Amino acid sequence: MELLDFDASMLADFLEESMLVHLRGRHVEPLFVSVLLHGNERVGWDAVRELLRHYHAEERELPRALSLFIGNVQAAAEGRRALEGQPDFNRVWPGTEIPKAPEARMMAAIVERMREKGVFASVDIHNNTGLNPHYACVNVIQQAHLHLATLFSRTVVYFIRPLGVQSIAFAELCPAVTLECGKVGDESGMRHAREYLDACLHLTEFPQHPVPHEDIDIFHTVATVKVPPNCSFSFHGEPADMQFVPELERLNFSELSADTPFAIVGDSCRLDVTDETGQAVFHELFRVDDGNLKLTQPLMPAMLTSNEAVVRQDCLCYLMERYPYAAG
Repeated sequence: MELLDFDASMLADFLEESMLVHLRGRHVEPLFVSVLLHGNERVGWDAVRELLRHYHAEERELPRALSLFIGNVQAAAEGRRALEGQPDFNRVWPGTEIPKAPEARMMAAIVERMREKGVFASVDIHNNTGLNPHYACVNVIQQAHLHLATLFSRTVVYFIRPLGVQSIAFAELCPAVTLECGKVGDESGMRHAREYLDACLHLTEFPQHPVPHEDIDIFHTVATVKVPPNCSFSFHGEPADMQFVPELERLNFSELSADTPFAIVGDSCRLDVTDETGQAVFHELFRVDDGNLKLTQPLMPAMLTSNEAVVRQDCLCYLMERYPYAAG
């Protein structure tokens, strides 16, 4: 168990590169867990460390086999999402737009290995940078996936884009979820993830009955919002092409009405907004009224962040609408 002594920032000294670890348990079909696909999001590794230390201290066998993928340890050493020149480790799984990348070949091999092992379920664990509740994401609306998600939270996000994410790849093999566990350093996020993983290890099967509609709130991601590389932006009123409204992050998971303002914008810059098929939909979802950028329809943002590096590396936010779920 020496590996468990290493903080996320120290793993590169021990591993040097990503690693897939298989641990035995009473039920042989493994729970697959991926951590540190983004090097600055340590909650998954912290949760796994605490969980395995507990079982080791009590000399107890795991209730189910566990296959653990430890992702971008090089980026974790520097506290960054990914290093310069690296792809995003959660955009290179099967279905990726960059299948020839070495990292994509590694992820494809992992998926095939887990297919051979008869994987029971898959959990990918993340922090996020904005003010968001803890929630789970799924990529298919099927009952086993929804049961796995609501074991973590009644708030569930359904998305099919971006491409190349871990949960989409594993959804073809087994129930699969992505967990969003709040900001880095939030101890409640680590405890929540740890307790959830322990509950997953104790599952023997998924319920056959549908998740009752009163026990779940599903939101469907309809658009990804990015700031174009040639546009400057600010969050606190500093001069920029886009001056976002103060406390932008507090809009996360709020059902916003049409005409809600997002930013003051110059004449030359517009957000890059794409729907789940990759089509540009800026004019369907936003309008500019006398320099004020506003929504054209009621929507709910998620993962809004004022972290400039994350905005540049990933996106400003996702926009969602309620999904018309009916049990049965």
